[in-house]
Parts: sequence; structure tokens; C-alpha cells
Amino acid sequence: MSSAHNKVGRTCIIQADADDRAALDRFCPDLAEWPRSWQGEDSDVIVGQNIVEFLKPFLHELLRHQLADKTLRRHRNHIWMLGGEAIRRRHDDPELSKQPVETLIFNLIEEEGGPLIWPRITESEQNSFDTTCRKLYRFLAHGKVA
Repeated sequence: MSSAHNKVGRTCIIQADADDRAALDRFCPDLAEWPRSWQGEDSDVIVGQNIVEFLKPFLHELLRHQLADKTLRRHRNHIWMLGGEAIRRRHDDPELSKQPVETLIFNLIEEEGGPLIWPRITESEQNSFDTTCRKLYRFLAHGKVA
């Protein structure tokens, strides 16, 4: 996969070529359905689509690192979970619903991990989720996953 990288603010935008898009389609065949899976009300779909677009460069970057299939699936599932948590929190906190998705996602994660997931997941599942969120944080803050 070849990609052109552009640094924009805190995020690294990856311009995907056809091979990248095909790889992402294989990696996340249901990616277009994620916004509907997070939907609590009709307006969530547009926000969910924006979240997916914001997170696609990170998903491309994970693929570029040629991680094991199991590791890729775990990260993919955690990114899906993070998107759903972002939508849920927008409903719980009206101030969050005013934030652009870039700010919302970046503020949900930190160097140490991600938000506590509700309903609760096990400690080992939360630790695994936190690993993905740390990678996403490094990617958004510094443009690298490792």
C-alpha cells in the first residue's frame, strides 16, 4: 500500500490510493454500517459518518504496519467501540454534542488510554481497549502509531 501523508494540526491525513481502499474494504467490510450501528436517533448517522471519516486514516495506518490479523481485528473492534461511545456521550452531555467529532474523539482518549466503556466491560477488555486508544492518541498527536 502506498499513501501520501499530510500533517494537519494534530492529525495526520492519509490520502488513500485504490489499493489502500481495497485493503480497508477487506479489513472493515461493514465500515459504512458503523454509523447506523451507533445510532440512537436519526441525527446520529451524520455524526457517525463524520466519525468514520475521521478514523479512516488511523485504520489505514494500522493496515500499513502489517499487524497480525487477530491484532488488526482487535483494533478494528475497539475503534468501532470508541465511535459508539462517542455517540453515547454526546447524548449524555449536551456540551459534547456541540463539539466537532475531531475534538470529541481527541478529548475522549489520552496517552494512558480511552474512556471507561459503559455498560462496563471486563478489566482485561478495558485494558485491551486502552491499548488501541493509546495508539490512536499517538497517531492523532504525533502522526505515528508505534
